[in-house]
Amino acid sequence: QVPEPLRYTGHLIRRAQQRHAALWQELVSQDVSSVQYAALAVLERMPGASQSELGSELDLDRSTIADIVSRLERRDVIERIPHRSDRRRYALSLTASGLDEIARLRPRVDAANERLTQPLTLDEHRTLRALLTRILAD
Repeated sequence: QVPEPLRYTGHLIRRAQQRHAALWQELVSQDVSSVQYAALAVLERMPGASQSELGSELDLDRSTIADIVSRLERRDVIERIPHRSDRRRYALSLTASGLDEIARLRPRVDAANERLTQPLTLDEHRTLRALLTRILAD
């Protein structure tokens, strides 16, 4: 029998997130959060995405994504460009600084991810990601 609280999946997920946050601070950045990095990565993949599309990709609510976009814009790593056909919308794109930032951080993100999952075999790592993806798919 596994003792409490270790038998609770939520507790283990929270502890894994704490470990991830510590590794992020140590190996990746103390200035760019993992969520901000994820936003940059989405915009690299989907240049011109709207704020709503970015929020949907990251599964973040409107106020949270608005704050992230504002922070990234103030740091001059993304820009808002008026949408061609809908003046109420903006298209978000990485600036040259944003492209540099993501290129600089990507190897560090990979290193943090590798360190986080170091105790796992490659198959176990794939299984973990698949299981977490299923948990989040509801």
